[in-house]
Amino acid sequence: MITIIAAIAENNALGKDNQLIWHLPADLKRFKKVTSNHKVIMGRKTYESLGKPLPNRTNIIITRNTNFKAEGCVIVNSLQEAIEASKEDENPFILGGAEIYKQAIEIADKLDLTFVHHLFEADAFFPKIDTTIWKEISRENFKADDKNKYDYSFVSFKRI
Repeated sequence: MITIIAAIAENNALGKDNQLIWHLPADLKRFKKVTSNHKVIMGRKTYESLGKPLPNRTNIIITRNTNFKAEGCVIVNSLQEAIEASKEDENPFILGGAEIYKQAIEIADKLDLTFVHHLFEADAFFPKIDTTIWKEISRENFKADDKNKYDYSFVSFKRI
């Protein structure tokens, strides 16, 4: 099963200037819990925004740059190569960015999303979720609190 994991705003915003726009500790904690001990697939720009490999995960980076190196990471040149490199994991996770999500939404089995209930100015967006292809299977709603500035929901979709 291939799972896309992302946090997106009401306008499908993902980020701006290669950075996240918001800070939701609850989402980061859940992300760490869900993806730990799995293979995680991301584009080079997403990796560079993180600054280092995510611990307790095999980091697979997709780049067109054949000279790109990142210590402790697996480097591939396409999403298909990334999927092949993660085949021994029953549930690899695709972490983005926008271009990788656009490709991966065509082949993923599950979407594991955090909806941030706010509009943000952005330059990177998640693809539209086609409800004729994706069925919502779970949702947990949360109100903003002293640590999480915005209302948010954890929502899972499964390919129909």
